Parts: sequence; C-alpha cells; structure tokens
Amino acid sequence: MTAIGQDTLGTRDTLNVAGKDIAYYSLKKAAAKLGDVSRLPFSMKVLLENLLRFEDGVTVTTDDIKAIVAWQNDKGKSEREIQYRPARVLMQDFTGVPCVVDLAAMRDAMNALGADAAKINPQVPVHLVIDHSVMVDEFGTPKAFEDNVELEYQRNMERYDFLKWGSKSLDNFKVVPPGTGICHQVNLENIAQAVWSSVDENGTTVAYPDTCVGTDSHTTMINGLGVLGWGVGGIEAEAAMLGQPVSMLIPEVVGFKLTGALKEGITATDLVLTCTQMLRAKGVVGRFVEYFGPGLASLSLADRATLANMAPEYGATCGFFGIDDKTLDYMRLTGRSEDNIALVEAYAKEQGFWLDPSIEPIFTDVLELDMSTVEPSLAGPKRPQDKVLLTQVDDVFNADLEKVYKKAAPARVAVEGKDHDIGDGDVVIAAITSCTNTSNPGVLVAAGLVAKKAVEKGLKPKPWVKTSLAPGSQVVTDYLEKAGLQSYLDQVGFNLVGYGCTTCIGNSGPLAEPISKAINGNDIVAASVLSGNRNFEGRVSPDVRANFLAS
Repeated sequence: MTAIGQDTLGTRDTLNVAGKDIAYYSLKKAAAKLGDVSRLPFSMKVLLENLLRFEDGVTVTTDDIKAIVAWQNDKGKSEREIQYRPARVLMQDFTGVPCVVDLAAMRDAMNALGADAAKINPQVPVHLVIDHSVMVDEFGTPKAFEDNVELEYQRNMERYDFLKWGSKSLDNFKVVPPGTGICHQVNLENIAQAVWSSVDENGTTVAYPDTCVGTDSHTTMINGLGVLGWGVGGIEAEAAMLGQPVSMLIPEVVGFKLTGALKEGITATDLVLTCTQMLRAKGVVGRFVEYFGPGLASLSLADRATLANMAPEYGATCGFFGIDDKTLDYMRLTGRSEDNIALVEAYAKEQGFWLDPSIEPIFTDVLELDMSTVEPSLAGPKRPQDKVLLTQVDDVFNADLEKVYKKAAPARVAVEGKDHDIGDGDVVIAAITSCTNTSNPGVLVAAGLVAKKAVEKGLKPKPWVKTSLAPGSQVVTDYLEKAGLQSYLDQVGFNLVGYGCTTCIGNSGPLAEPISKAINGNDIVAASVLSGNRNFEGRVSPDVRANFLAS
C-alpha cells in the first residue's frame, strides 16, 4: 500500500489507460496554481511529483513544492532542503545484509515485548540481489562457472541462509539468488518499471514515477530508463525501506547536450569515458546531470544506461534521461507487460516526462559534445577520468612508467617453473565484466565477433593472462550462445566464470603463484584491462598496479 499526503493543492487526477482509471498527481494542475513547469529538467519534475504526492504539511509543505517550481529561476541555488521518498530500495549482498539484520533485531524486540513480530516489514518494495560474493577462482575452463558457484556457496552459506529467511519471512522483500546477475543489470532488465503503481489506503491504484535508492553507488545505471535513482549509505537505505524520507538539498542540474552520432565501431564505453573526462573537468559533485539534445535519438537504451552507470565516476548524483520510444522498445524487448508499457507512455506524455526535442529544459549549466568526434578510448592507469586514446596507450604507459612508477626503463624477469618471462606493462588480467558494459548487447556481440576473428587467425592468450567473462545477467549467455559466439569466446579463454561483479570490485581471484611471485618480487608494474567502471590502484588485484577501463 502506498502512502499519500493531504493534497492541499488539489492536484490528484485520474488517467484512463486501456480502459482502466488510475489516480495520479498532476503536474498540469500544479502548474495551473503555481506557474509553468514545462521547462523544468525531467529529474526536477520527478522531485516535484514526489512532493505533490507526499505533501502532508509537516515533512513536505507547499513551500517545498513552490521551491521546486521556482527552480526555473534560481537553478538550484536556493539551498533548500526537501524530504524525498523513493518508490523502492535496491540492495546487494554486502551492504544490504546489515539492513536485514536490523529488521531481524526489531522482530526479536517485538517478540520480547510480547507483540506481533510479523508487523515489522519494509514499507516499500525492496529487492536484494546477491552479486558481490562470487570470485574468479577458476577460469579458462568449461567448468569454471560451476566450480566458482560451488566455492561461493561454501564461503557464504550462513549469509545466504539468513537472506533466504528474510525472503520468506518479510513482506515487500525479495532476494535474487546467487548466480543470477548484477543488481543494476537485473534492475534494468527486470525490476524497474519506469512508472510504478500501487494501491492507496482506499484501494485506488495510484501511478507515479519509478524511483529508487540503492546500497551501491552504481544504482545510477537505472536513470537510463528514466528512473531517478542513486546510491546511498546503509542507514539512509534502511530509513527509506521503513518509509522514512531521504533528506536532500534541491540540486543543481547540469545539462549535457549530445549532438551528432557515434561513428561506426565507436562504443558507448568510448562515449562514457569521454563524458566522464569532460564532467570531471567541469565539476558536478552533488549535482544532477541530465542528458538531452538531438543526439539522444541515435543512442540505444543500453547506451544510455552505460552513460548513467558511471555517474559516480564523473562525480554526479545521477545522470538522467527522459522517456521516449527507445524506453518503450527496451521494455518490450525485456518482456515487460503491455499494460505496464501502455501506462508508461500515457503517464509520461500526460505529465511532461516524454522527451520532446522542441522543448529544451532550463539547466544550471550546460556542456555539449558532438558524438561524431568520439574516438576509441581507454581510461587509466589509475583513475576513470584519465581517458587515453587507444592509439596513445603505449606512449602514455611508457611515460607513466617513468613519471608515476619511477622506473627508468621497462624490465622483464623470468617466471619460476615456466618457459616464459613477464615484464612491466604485461596484461595479466583481461576481464569482460561489470554492469557498465555487459548490459549492452552491442558491446558484448562485438566482443564475440573479435573472439571469432581471433580464433580464425589462430590467436591465443599469453600464458600469464587471467581471462574471464562475468556477465551481469543470464540474458547475455542466452544471446551469445544463440548467436554462436560463446564458443569462440571459450576458445580464447573467456569462458563463463560467474554472474556477478567479480573483477570490477576486486573479486578477480588470485593470480597463479609463480606469476604473483615474479611481479611482487621484482617490482613489476603489471596491467589489467577490464570492461569495468573503476580502476584505482589495488582495486582490481593486489598484484596489479596499472588498470585500464575499456569496451
């Protein structure tokens, strides 16, 4: 059941969708009383609707609502604090477990008082996806996935049993089991609805924007679907889970205008690394970023999700996209119901959440990028914003070897018990990983085609390279197998190792002992290349100092 406020401004209205009447809180009615809101950024319209729906005269007042409308004049400079209530909460198995422990403790307290413990439940829908525990212990074999899952269960059975109890005992709480996918990709492909609906205390269905907070920084990925969401700490997530508001300042919103289109062979990863560099230089910490412009029409929903995913890396609270036909196409592709899709279209168009190229929102500030200028890029060796053109990687690494790692010249050393050596700049980890890239079929199919070409040319990975494929959902395996590409990836060492965050969060598993010994015993600056989103030194592996993000 959804909570609602007292609606002092009288904005509640009814929308008929496919013959069904659904209640909603009308921005048009708000505009009739408070002034035009058509040029508010989409993300600010989401906040406006939230305040209209929860206005109770205490936590949310009409003055708060007026402050959002006035954003078009002050552009987020008011420093007014508002109480925002997300529709749901997303968790993963590391940072989410303490929240469930607290619920269990509250139930114990209720039992001790002789009260009904079953009354303790999340007040909004909560989804916990187990994705942070799987490690790449085994790789490069057909049984790698099976072996890694078995080890994962051995190491984490107590936690998993506890979460299983939670999923059976708590209302409004669902657990996605191990070996399914990464929370952000599962959220994008399955959980999110773009427009959420639930019944109020009178039994009336109420529609409102799908919004969420999550206990993981890359919760921002869901903004690609027009769902306002970002990562918060465990206490904030727990408060939201129990129906309490998230306290926040009305944010500034930086518009990012995209024009042109990506050239053939240029990926969304190349684009997001370019945008990350630009936004870091601009300075967007504590701000929303919202993408707009004619270039959006050429970006798939998966491309948009890639841009939204790396908001933490470019420093923003979120990177938001409005709703359009690409949103509906993606929802249809991923099996959302036609009733849900019809509601999203009708609601977005009625409320002004639908992308209209003729209306350019007002922003605090604006950046612009012609996407036709984007070139193949990596980022590294230590920061996501340090974009390097593919053609310049060799020169950049050699310069860093002397400047950053204080080595006059690259060195090579023998590997004990092996017939090969290893040296500075050698790639020892190559990982297809993370929600950032594996949510994008274009990038994954491209990887499969590269593997096919490599097999045809007789290429094999070097013996010191730890290869892995860890998609963010089982959907990836499905389409790679149906396309006949997984077998080629297997032949070049990229066998499936698990469905989870793996290398991107440092769960890359140990390197072979002789390799690790040679690196650490001789101060070798080994490298990794991963399709992840963070590359800080020591994050990917304690043995690897230079990490490069790539498609």
